[in-house]
Amino acid sequence: MTSFHLSPAVADAFPGTLIALVTATGLRGREPWPQTGGALEELEQQVAAGTWHPADETDPRIEAWHTAYRSFGTNPRRIRPSVDALGRRFAKKGTLPRINSAVDSYNAVSVRHGLPAGAFDLDHVTGDVGIHHADGTESFTPLGEPDTVEHPKPGEIIYADATGVLTRHWNHRDAHRTRVTEDSTRVAFVLETLHAERDGDLLKLAADQLLDLLAPHATRTAGYRLSPARPEVTV
Repeated sequence: MTSFHLSPAVADAFPGTLIALVTATGLRGREPWPQTGGALEELEQQVAAGTWHPADETDPRIEAWHTAYRSFGTNPRRIRPSVDALGRRFAKKGTLPRINSAVDSYNAVSVRHGLPAGAFDLDHVTGDVGIHHADGTESFTPLGEPDTVEHPKPGEIIYADATGVLTRHWNHRDAHRTRVTEDSTRVAFVLETLHAERDGDLLKLAADQLLDLLAPHATRTAGYRLSPARPEVTV
């Protein structure tokens, strides 16, 4: 069992925080995922036809994350929130990346709804996971750079376990150690908003859609919510 904990300081600074946690156990990443493939293709067709566009930094959902990043000393135009970076890449290239089916699933949901998303392979998480301000001594090895070690800036918001940082700048980039691969079988996915009152229903819709994509390829799925009112959940 792994507990996710939202620190009091982060809850006080961002009282509208709402995080949907979606877990999948017995995940089968090497079988075909036709629903996920169809979701990606549908989005790409809509972008090509000009009938839909990803949210950009003028959208209130993205703008809120830019404001949050600035508040803890990160320039969001240089180091972008994950959903902002994904949407910009999609708008420019017209295609979404294909990583693996589990990652592709949360990317499709993330860009569709303009909400940051990520995932952790729970079999590589050490102890519990906290969402808190960094003190600057923590270590982070970026996804795809196994020989690189970084240290977050003091005050930067991070996801971290007992070993180190899992995500820098709240949701900018995930760690290499807990990356989700085709062989990951126990995964926690996160979807986030800073405006629960405005976007709570959207977050629920996004989490439900992610569950629908995961369920045919997992032994068990479940959903949880993390917020200042409920700052700890065990998955």
